[in-house]
Amino acid sequence: MALTGLPALTSSASAATLKDGSWCNPARGHFPAGGHYGASRGGYPHAGQDVTNSTGTAVYAAAAGTVIRRGANVLTGRTGNGLVVSHGGGRYTYYGHLSAFRVALGAKVAAGQRIADMGATGRVTGPHLHFETHTGKLGSTTNPVAYLAARGVDLGGGWSSISPGAAGATVKAIQYLITQRGTSLVADGAYGSVSVNAVKKLQSARGLVADGQVGPKTWPHLVHSLRSGSSGSHVRALQTVLNKHSAGLAVDGGFGSVTDSAVRAYQRANRLAVDGLVGPKSWEALVG
Repeated sequence: MALTGLPALTSSASAATLKDGSWCNPARGHFPAGGHYGASRGGYPHAGQDVTNSTGTAVYAAAAGTVIRRGANVLTGRTGNGLVVSHGGGRYTYYGHLSAFRVALGAKVAAGQRIADMGATGRVTGPHLHFETHTGKLGSTTNPVAYLAARGVDLGGGWSSISPGAAGATVKAIQYLITQRGTSLVADGAYGSVSVNAVKKLQSARGLVADGQVGPKTWPHLVHSLRSGSSGSHVRALQTVLNKHSAGLAVDGGFGSVTDSAVRAYQRANRLAVDGLVGPKSWEALVG
C-alpha cells in the first residue's frame, strides 16, 4: 500500500552524463499494480514507487548521503518505519514500510550500503519498499523510476548503465572484468579514456555499438560465471561489488570460503537462488 501526502509532483530529465556510477538500485522486486508514482491514493497522488518482495529483503542506499530521519511516520502522510537520506544539493530519498533499520540516525552511508530490511509496517497490504526521490527540497517529489533511469539505474532490478566519466566501485569492477578479458587496466575506479577505449574495443569485437557505455547489452559480454575455486581479476570484480553492498571482503581475486559465504548471504538477502554460483542474475543485481 502506498504512502500518501501532499508532495509537489515534478519531472526528471535524462542525460548520459548523469550515468556516473553514483546511484544504484535500492531493492530488488517487482512493481505491484497501482503502486506507481502519481497513482490516486484517497484523493492524493502516490508520492513514490512500490517495490514488492518478501519481508527481510535487503534495502540499500540509492546514493551516498546522511541519514537525517529514522523511525516511525517520519514524513507527513507516510506510515510505518522509514528512513530519509540526504544526498546534498536538495536531493533526498525516502525508504518506507521497513521491518528493520541497519543504520543509525546521523549515519553517513555509501551508495549500495545496506541500510534497512523490507517490511510491512504501517498501512500496507503486504511487504514492500515504498521508495521516493525528492529534488529541490524535502517534500518536492519526482518520479523515482524516471529519476533513477536517468542515472543509469533500473529500479527494482536490471543491469546498470555506466557512461564515460563515471567513477566508483562499479567502474572498478568494469576495469577488473576488462583485465580478465585480456586488456590490462589499472583498477582505479575512474572511467577515463584508457578504460573507455578498452570497453569500446570489446564492444566492437562483440558486434555491439562501440560507444563506451556499459549497459544492458555490454554487461553480459563482460561478466563471467563464477563459483568457489575461481580465481582472477573477474573474482576481484565480484569482491569489489560485494563490498559495495557491505560484504567487507579482501579483494584478493580468490573465490574461497569467505567469498562463497558472502555470495550466498547476498543471494539470500536479495531473494536470488542461494547456490553460490555467480551467474548473470547475481551479476545483474550486484552491478545494478
